[in-house]
Amino acid sequence: MDLVVGRVVKSHGVRGELVVDVRTDDPEDRFAVGATLRGYLPRRRGATDTGRGNPAERTFTVTAARPHGARLLLSLAEVADRASADDLRGWLFVIDAAAVDSGDDPDEFYDHELQGVEVVTTVGDRVGEVRDILHLPANDVLVVTRDAGDEVLVPFVTEVVPTVGREHIVIDPPEGLLEAPAGDAGGTGSR
Repeated sequence: MDLVVGRVVKSHGVRGELVVDVRTDDPEDRFAVGATLRGYLPRRRGATDTGRGNPAERTFTVTAARPHGARLLLSLAEVADRASADDLRGWLFVIDAAAVDSGDDPDEFYDHELQGVEVVTTVGDRVGEVRDILHLPANDVLVVTRDAGDEVLVPFVTEVVPTVGREHIVIDPPEGLLEAPAGDAGGTGSR
């Protein structure tokens, strides 16, 4: 199982620097000069594919890293110019989950630890299971697959998700969150 530690947002400058959204609590270690990163471009939006066996997976060596607001500017030995950096837009940098400690804090979870966990409402009604976690600028979002096969997006904020555990997640959905959109017989159809 892989853990995503960063996502390439865009290139920066003409020397191949990358603007990276950091997805790790330990960026100084994960992006240290000399560190090796595995990276790949997800096959489709929202894909949970780990990239293993993905022919586009590559290995990179960090040559420099520096803060850039809430993000990181990253230089890699294998990326020497802007065109090469532009080609990596959207790529994910990953590490093997076995390489990290789960930690002792019962309120901290890695994405893969929540995937497959049952989601119920505060009154005990089953909603479904967590399929994925989206990391968006405003807040994280749980992608919950319901028993009927459709999906619902649940804002991963304390007001909506008051209880998180490895056995179940309790949500207090605002009115309308769990209802199918008008004209949709089963959830998140395309519009």
